Amino acid sequence: MTIGTRSAIIYPIVLLSLIGLLTAWIGHMVQPPEPKLDGSSRHDPDYIMSNFVTTQTDKDGSLRYKLAAAEMKHFPDDDTTELQRPRYTQFALDKPYTQVEALRGHVSSNGEQVQLEDKVKITRQAFAGKGEMTIETEYLNILPNEDLVKTDRPVVIRQAPKTVIYATGMIYEKNARTVTLLHKVRAHYEKPVTQSSSTQKSSAVNKTAQSNAAPHKQ
Repeated sequence: MTIGTRSAIIYPIVLLSLIGLLTAWIGHMVQPPEPKLDGSSRHDPDYIMSNFVTTQTDKDGSLRYKLAAAEMKHFPDDDTTELQRPRYTQFALDKPYTQVEALRGHVSSNGEQVQLEDKVKITRQAFAGKGEMTIETEYLNILPNEDLVKTDRPVVIRQAPKTVIYATGMIYEKNARTVTLLHKVRAHYEKPVTQSSSTQKSSAVNKTAQSNAAPHKQ
């Protein structure tokens, strides 16, 4: 099955809508409290953390978010933050968790832009009969103030068991609740084999085998 250029698709929205929560939260959580801008022109970190994990909970103590990274550096000259191997996970009661991971991340001043680079992968856990869904790309540019997520790189969207969509370039607009795939869009879909169809197929095979069997004489 082939989808035309600039096709708008809906089913990844559940997955991508969680990125909006990720952006604002990362922008807030990774910044050190009240960073001191000294006006220096040198791009040296003033705040470094290794192998850190930070979490946020609901009022009842239930885990909502978890952000982990191998290393975080804050730079006072431009108030930016760099992350090595960032991994963000969102949890919700009676809902599947969603995880975003990459090899590198960059958070601009005040969190107005979050860039994830190298082996970016978004995973929505399987739930309620729906298979696991993933989106893979090499770059994501997240603009939380504009409710916009975009990339100009190739993306691969997989929905278990056997749905795969390939495209180059993707734009997620939260307000419009649309995901637009820009170029070279291709999709592969295989209808899942149900129990009834499997039983019917098995029955047909048995009938064929019986009709082809030679009569047995005692």
